[in-house]
Formats: sequence, structure tokens, C-alpha cells
Amino acid sequence: MEQQAQTNYNQAIQAIKSAILQSRYRAAALVNRELLSLYFGIGKFISENSRNRFWGTKAIETISVKLQQELPGLRGFSPVNIKRMRQFFEEWEKYIQDADNQNSVIRPSAPDEIQTDLLLVNRPLSTDDMFNKNSIYFLSIGFTHHYEILVKAKTLEERLFYVQSCAKGFWSVEKLKYNLKTNLFQKQGSLPNNFEKTIQNSNLQKQTLQSFKDEYLLDFINIEDPDELDERLLENEIVLHIKKFIMALGSDFSFMGNQYRLEVDEKEFFIDLLFFNRRIQCLVAIELKRGEFKPEYAGKLNFYLSGLDEYIKLPHENPSIGIIFCKSQSKKIVEFAFRDTSKPMGVATYQLATQLPEQYRNILPDAETLKELL
Repeated sequence: MEQQAQTNYNQAIQAIKSAILQSRYRAAALVNRELLSLYFGIGKFISENSRNRFWGTKAIETISVKLQQELPGLRGFSPVNIKRMRQFFEEWEKYIQDADNQNSVIRPSAPDEIQTDLLLVNRPLSTDDMFNKNSIYFLSIGFTHHYEILVKAKTLEERLFYVQSCAKGFWSVEKLKYNLKTNLFQKQGSLPNNFEKTIQNSNLQKQTLQSFKDEYLLDFINIEDPDELDERLLENEIVLHIKKFIMALGSDFSFMGNQYRLEVDEKEFFIDLLFFNRRIQCLVAIELKRGEFKPEYAGKLNFYLSGLDEYIKLPHENPSIGIIFCKSQSKKIVEFAFRDTSKPMGVATYQLATQLPEQYRNILPDAETLKELL
């Protein structure tokens, strides 16, 4: 009886907790929607008065200062941020279909009319089909996310990709900046692979392809002499910065270990890095190579994947996937190497921290010379 009561209490607690969290999420979403609507409206008002020379120079700076005087402690209305509001409106304006065309133009206003004009523009965003399909994503990410996307992504398709990815993946601004820097939109789903032949389920095949890029920027690895880089040093650097490496891979990856031990017929084999991907529900083995892709890498990885599927994979999980990280690759050689393999594999290249350009390398003294100078 007591045990049943405790179970009922636990269920009640979880139900109330879920209701609280959902309420908080809805409240935060409403606040964010209202803020974006406010910024869009102010951006429109600022744009149509400042761009048409209705106001004099330094108008935005003056407005910012006056706002601070009228509302002490007001945040988010610096001259820079007000200009970003204007940019927010101007960049999305061409995709917005105004429901009421008569209010689409704001004329220069007398001081006592400004409030009325702002109320006309500061209404919920009316949108065309593009926003109707994506509004839930558009309105759920913050203004800072929007600004980063507008500045660094230029086409509508690319912007919508990042808006949707931010919303679905709950990306932080830092992660968004990283994915913009590495050009995720262009690189996602483009790595050489054999998924079409080895993954029968078309939906899983598509999800798997979308889970990997053809090139990864490992800018957290800074090796003084890249020519001396070997696989173990690269592996150690990745493990040392595993959180940053997972950010490069994607939020669906969980780290299971490095030099992961696999025993086959009483002999030990070690996989460089092993991950689990929650989205495609499978183990992901990563082999690290310092130079160009070689055909023999495919056979070794195919063997590892067979071992993982036989001894490590759980019954409900999908077959394991292998990715070979190389400094460079020939797509034709990769194609031939994968042609008769039975396990899903791909090849991705990586770039380390930006190196000093060739023309500047001899300008600075080497390490020994520096020691003598010191």
C-alpha cells in the first residue's frame, strides 16, 4: 500500500514538473515572439525614416541616448543594436508580404504621431508561405541568432536552414557561429560514402548522410609543426578537447571512448574513437589518419564495423557506421575502395588551426634563434 502511494506521488510530481516546464517554455517562446515583433517594427520605423533622409545625421545615436534618459536601465537599445534592428527588418522585408498594404509605408511623423506609427508596424509578423511553414522555427530563436544568420548567410535557403537548425537543435550562439564558420549548409551530406548501397532504409539513409560533413574544422588543435603530426597526437588532442570535437560533429553524438577495445577470436583490436549517434541510433567508429586516404583503410574499418555489430551493438540499434578522417582524399580512389564493402562508411577531411601563410613563414625567427635572442 505504501509502495503504491509512493508510486502515485512520483507520478504526480513528474506530471506537475512537466506542466511547469512546458509552461515556462511557452512563456519564453511568447516573450521571444513579442521581442522579435518589437524589433522588427522598430527596425521598419528606423529604416523608413533614416534611409529616406527624413532624419538628420546622428539620429540613431540621439534616439539611443534619449531612450536611456527616458527609461533608465534600458538594455538592448544601443546605437549598434538599433542599427541591427533596422538590418533585421531590411534583410527580411523582401520575404514579408504585408497583410495591409496601406500601412506598408510610414511617412515622416510629428513627435506626437510617432507612437501611433510604431503601433502600426509593431504587430505580429504577417508572412507569405515561406514563413507559414517555418514560423515556429523563426519565432523560437533569439535576436542574436537572427543577426548572426543575416550577416553570414546570404541566400534564403541557407538562412532558413540555419534558422531551422538552431530551433530544432537548441543551438547556442557559440555553436551557430561555429557552424556558420565551417559552412555547414554547404558541407552537410556531401562526404564520399557507400550509404546508398549499404543502408536499405531510404529515410535512415538520408538521415545518416545529413549527420556527417565532408570536411571538419578542428581549429582547437594547434600543432606547431603539422608535418610532425601523427595519428596518436591527433587523437590525444581531440580527446583533450572532446567537447569542442563533439560540437564539430554535432549535438547528436555521444563519446564512448578512445582506443576502444574490440576482441575478436582472442585477439585485441583498438578503434581510435567510438561514438554513439542518437539520431540514427547507431555506433560510429572514427579512424584518424595523418595523410591522404589509402584504399587499405576501408578494409580495416570494414573489419572493425563487423566486430562492433557482432559483439557491441545492441539488438534495437542500427548497424554501425565508420568514418575515416584524413588530411586529403581522392573521390575516385574512395569510390573504388568502397565499391565491394558491405558496411556503411564515409571519408571526411579535416583542417587544423589556421597556419601562417607560406610567404610569411621565414619572416619570423625559428625557435632556436628566439632562445638565443632571449
